[in-house]
Amino acid sequence: MRTRIAAVMMTVAGIAGLSAAPAMAATTATSEADTVACASVLNRPCITHQVDSEGIVGIAQVNADPNQLTMVQVEVRTQQAWGSPWETIASATTVRLGSAQAVTPKVTATAPRIICATAGPALDVSKQVTTCTHPF
Repeated sequence: MRTRIAAVMMTVAGIAGLSAAPAMAATTATSEADTVACASVLNRPCITHQVDSEGIVGIAQVNADPNQLTMVQVEVRTQQAWGSPWETIASATTVRLGSAQAVTPKVTATAPRIICATAGPALDVSKQVTTCTHPF
């Protein structure tokens, strides 16, 4: 019986992962070289985070044409149990001309966490890109 439950949970997690994969391209920009390389690509968000004993802050930035109305949104997400959906516990959104940055408020979370960001032209959702870190 436990084997069947485990198999069902793995199947559900696999289906959820496949359906979320286009929106959750797993990338992380944690080193300075990665951040510089990511920042040189227009309309692709770079994600970083800061963790200390008081909590976690998610940071996303995007490089864009100076005349483009740009949107960047960053979220800190947690997962309460393996296979359960990722829940947003903090988010921040910035809309402005040109390059932009968004920073979430500091939150505490002991469960597995990911940082996700969506960025691109504010007036053209089809050109916005979403990327997430690996769980940590």
